[in-house]
Amino acid sequence: MPDAPQTFLTGEYRRALDDRFRLTLPNDFATGVTDDAGETILAKERYGCLSLWKSGDWRQRLNDGMSLIREKIRAGRMEQRWTDVQRLGRLLSTRATEVSLANRARVLIPEGFREFLDVPKGGDVVVVGAVICVEIWQPQAWMDHLKSDMPEFGDLFRQLSS
Repeated sequence: MPDAPQTFLTGEYRRALDDRFRLTLPNDFATGVTDDAGETILAKERYGCLSLWKSGDWRQRLNDGMSLIREKIRAGRMEQRWTDVQRLGRLLSTRATEVSLANRARVLIPEGFREFLDVPKGGDVVVVGAVICVEIWQPQAWMDHLKSDMPEFGDLFRQLSS
């Protein structure tokens, strides 16, 4: 099981991608997603949203999940689910990449991730702290997500805090 986060990453900031698809993060966000070795993972979350994670945290979560799947395959419990296993493999193959934060706070969005984020160079993004990671949103996708999720905030907060 992953360790509890050292810092809860929260906040919402509007930023612009530069003409080379680079994004400057708020300093606390940059620090929160960079591990001791200076490694950060960029992942596709949902169309219009990317996330940044400490590399060690990301790898631990992924390895824990993959270990369970490997056990199920060895035990013969996935025979009827090969299509799902292949689907997972395809998604894993394209979901994440390691990135470096230049000057400790600037990230270059790689080409395949640019199309998924759907923001033109020079375009605005919304950078959101999601407690355990930082999310980069296409503004309309963020607004749509908020419209859908915000009405459930009170119930979610009560469930998680009780």
